[in-house]
Amino acid sequence: MTARILLFVLALLAGLVAGALVQGERGAVVGIAAGAALWFTVDTFRAARVLRWLRTSQLRGAPHHGGWWGEAADRARRALAAREQQAQDAGRRLDAFLDAIRGSPNGVVLLDPQGRIEWCNQTACVHLGLDPVRDLQQQIVHLLRDPGFAAYYHGGNYAQDVTVAAPASTASRPRQLSLHLHPYGEGRRLLLSRDVTAVEQAEAMRRDFVANVSHEIRTPLTVLAGFVETLQTLELSREERSRYLALMAQQSQRMQTLVSDLLTLSRLEGSPPPGEGEWTPLATLLSQCEEDALALAASLGKPMDIVVVPAPELAVSGAGAEWQSAFSNLVGNAVRYTPARGTVEVQVTPVDGGRAAVSVRDTGPGIAPEHLPRITERFYRVDRSRSRETGGTGLGLAIVKHVVQRHGAELRMESTPGQGSTFSIVLPATRLRPLA
Repeated sequence: MTARILLFVLALLAGLVAGALVQGERGAVVGIAAGAALWFTVDTFRAARVLRWLRTSQLRGAPHHGGWWGEAADRARRALAAREQQAQDAGRRLDAFLDAIRGSPNGVVLLDPQGRIEWCNQTACVHLGLDPVRDLQQQIVHLLRDPGFAAYYHGGNYAQDVTVAAPASTASRPRQLSLHLHPYGEGRRLLLSRDVTAVEQAEAMRRDFVANVSHEIRTPLTVLAGFVETLQTLELSREERSRYLALMAQQSQRMQTLVSDLLTLSRLEGSPPPGEGEWTPLATLLSQCEEDALALAASLGKPMDIVVVPAPELAVSGAGAEWQSAFSNLVGNAVRYTPARGTVEVQVTPVDGGRAAVSVRDTGPGIAPEHLPRITERFYRVDRSRSRETGGTGLGLAIVKHVVQRHGAELRMESTPGQGSTFSIVLPATRLRPLA
């Protein structure tokens, strides 16, 4: 303020002196007026430059003046610079936010107050079958024609989500989506989609597993309870008591086998993959399999030929107990499903790439092709009644599958109805070495 007044006074003094020198007293008055006019003209010009620059709202081209107008221009320039920096920061945050939404595993759809699509990410396009260009401004309920979602959308209660079949879902490859609406802004809604196919399948498997375990345990328990009640209430001969006790022991053994297989599966699923420090000769494993097979055939009262071809001089790495369980389960299944006087053959053959296959071939009834893809599922049986007759738990091939996967091996299945089956475990070359 002081500098501005000083400049004004100096302009007046300069006009006074100049006018007095030219025309004396009268010239002094004219000079003062001319000095004031000159000062106001210059000041107005500087003000006009600052105002013209401010109207452009551009950071560049700021006028450089001293005094009030210079300070005003400098302050405005700094404010514009700060605003531009804030806009750039906000733009970067928005871009990062949009990139995160675009890369989200969940589908995101922005809906206007009328339920029209304003924006969607690529995941939502895959989940809901949307086209990001064609379907903009289209009603979501017209594109996602599911009665459950329509009722959920129009109901207005979005506290919970709704599960619907995905538009691309088929009977052979079912897909389930979880959809959740979130109101925001002035009547707008955010639609989130999540693929819950694996979750739904896991839940279905859990329900089936609990139901199957309950059923498998209830059957022998019912038999045991019946025999116990009979022994408690009836006078039986010694032979009858012995026969009932033998049947009770059989059912008890069946439950023990089922529990043992369940514990084996639980241990396989919950433990880390086996290392390669433990080496077991293949001949040792197959010799134990032969003993188990002979004992099982004898307990079932089925005479048959069990042929174990001498194994090559190889050792396999990994958990020896798991390999023994896998091989024994394959041989045990072959014995159970092969009729009396049939043949079960076990041999080790070389496979390309330095691998080896432990194969179990039987002359049983064989398996129809439609059953092979599911044969390793827990409790899946081709013939349920026959499985119970042979004492199987329905978990043997599930155990084999887990052991094979944990060791990086491969399970191959070949079967022809009426001609028998061949199950092979292909051992990876990294887990084989010659015996020292």
